[in-house]
Formats: sequence, structure tokens, C-alpha cells
Amino acid sequence: MSVCLSTAAICFVYGAFSLEIMNQMSSTNDNAPLIDPFGRVHTSFRISVTDRCNLRCFYCMPEEKVRFRPRNEILSYEEIERFVRIVSRQGIRKVRISGGEPLVRTDLWRLVERLSSIKPIKEVALTTNGMLLSQQAQKLKDAGLSRLNISLDTLNEDTFRKIARRDGLDLVLDGIAAAERVGFENIKLNALSIRGLAENEIVPLAEFARKRELELRFIEFMPLDAGGQWQTDDVLSGGEVRKILEAALGPLVPLPRGDASLPAVEYRFASGGGKIGFINSVTEPFCDQCNRLRLTAEGKIRNCLFSKEEWDVRQFLRHEDCSPEAVDVQVMDRVQAAVGQKKAGHGIGTAEFTPPQRSMHQIGG
Repeated sequence: MSVCLSTAAICFVYGAFSLEIMNQMSSTNDNAPLIDPFGRVHTSFRISVTDRCNLRCFYCMPEEKVRFRPRNEILSYEEIERFVRIVSRQGIRKVRISGGEPLVRTDLWRLVERLSSIKPIKEVALTTNGMLLSQQAQKLKDAGLSRLNISLDTLNEDTFRKIARRDGLDLVLDGIAAAERVGFENIKLNALSIRGLAENEIVPLAEFARKRELELRFIEFMPLDAGGQWQTDDVLSGGEVRKILEAALGPLVPLPRGDASLPAVEYRFASGGGKIGFINSVTEPFCDQCNRLRLTAEGKIRNCLFSKEEWDVRQFLRHEDCSPEAVDVQVMDRVQAAVGQKKAGHGIGTAEFTPPQRSMHQIGG
């Protein structure tokens, strides 16, 4: 109630000023870079479009009796577009669409088209499990999708079923093939490194990616599982994965890191061909270079994947009594508030760390 009253009060105040004065007031936030207390400049937003998924990967969501948010609580494409237009004035230049599984949203290509049309936005990317990609790859490409990340933890159907708790490896492989066929040039495969599951998958995945000239990235297992069973011992570190790869396929040569904010440390095979990335979120955190913010499917800003706080913007995007200028200022203020309270790091491995209460599919990958 107090938040709604605050919103209404600000709308009333704005109504007392002329349009010229409102524009002057709102412009104070325009083009103001999103800098947190540690000097990190934020230029990237990860936007979840749904908490629903056609798989039930144990590291992301429960197997059964999942309670999804009703449709009216999920941001519409129009609301997401408006949000991105607002934050683009604060220096956001890259947007990544995630879920849940984003491709279960009807005509996702329409959102991609909307976001690609926003001039300050330089890149619109998508993270997907690939199950529905073969049906949608062409429309996504035509709509202006810049980059594509596809989850692929295994090439073994039994292991896939064990992880995803559903069948569908063949659909994922079809999706990868379709993405290549329609001309996506920036395809990355994401594989989660979980001890006891990943060891036998590492080399086959690397050979698969190398043959197709796709980049393969190994991501350390993080405490975002729905069952809350994550343990440090479950993490197969990037260093261990690299040793397995080099023992089987030869030395890896580090590549220059042009953008320090990118999460992956990249290598190439010394023998030629293929690129391997390691996202060592647990054993080698890169929080000091983080430039990312998140928006959940229901319209809450998170300043870290492991944040305990969220800042709601849906209430402002849907406040019909406010002028557009007042809504813009309210949203920008919420984003600034989130950035202003960002911590130095996620804290995994410290005594103070506790996993977020929400699992990955609710937060957004």
C-alpha cells in the first residue's frame, strides 16, 4: 500500500508541473551511467521472460508440482520493451533474454524485433535449452537476434534424462543444427560442470563443438538448485575440467581477454580449431568486473544472481494514472537504487553466504 501511495503521490506532484519542467526533472537521470559503490559500470541487463520450462533440470527447478506465476503477473512484451528503452538511457547496451525457457513464450521473435529496434542497444542475445529452437531459429535470426547460447550438458541420452528429468536430447541437437543452418555466427554451448556427472561428458562435448567450430563453455555448478542440496564438493572446477581436456586433446592456449566484464576465460586448442571457455563462478569469482543486472519475469530488478533483495518496477510500468515522464523517472530511480546497493561479490564460500530462496528458473538464467 505504501509503495502505491508513494507512486500516486509522485504522479500528483508531477501533474502540478508543466511538461517542460517534467522533462527537465526526468532528464537528470538520462544518460547517467549505472555505477555501483565499487566503481563498476553496468551496461548489460539479463531479462527473464518466463519462469516456465519444458525441462526439469535438477540444478534449476523442481521435478514436479512446480508453481508458476499466473500470466497477468508476467511482464508483457510491450512492458519489457518500455523498460529496455528506459534503461538504455542509463547506459545499458546489451540485453540477454532468458527464462525459464524463453522459447515457450509465444512468438518470442516479436520481442527480439522490438528490442533490436532500440538504437542504443547494440546486442540482443538469447539463452535457451534448444528444445524449440529448430522451429524458431529462422524467425529469431530475421528479427535481429545477435547471439545465441544453447545449454548442452551431455551427448548421452541417459545422462540427459538424469539431468533434465525429461527426454529431448535429439530436439536440442536439432536446434543447434537449425541455428547453424540459418546463419547464426555467435553460437555458444553451455555445459554445467557437476562432479559425478560431467567427467565423462567433457571430452565428447569438446569434440562435438570443435568439429562444428562452436565455442563450448564449462560453467561451475552454483547453489541455485531448487532442492537446496548444493554442496561445495559438487563443484567440478574449471581447473579440473581443463586438465581432463588437455590430457585427452592436447594443450589449451589462453586467448586475450578483450572485455574484462565477460564471465568466461577463453582458450583455443594448440593443435588448432575450437574455442573453450571456463566460467569459474565459484572457484575464481569475477565479481569485481561484473557489469550485469537482472530483471525477473514478473518485473523485479536483481543486482546479483545471489541477491537477497529485489526492486519492483512492474508497479510503475502498469501505473496508468502516471504520465509517461513520471513512470520513466520512477523506473530509473528503482534501477539506480538497485545498483547503489550492489555488494562487492556473491560471497559463495564465506561464512555469511546463504543461497537465495528462489531457484534459477524463478530468477532467470
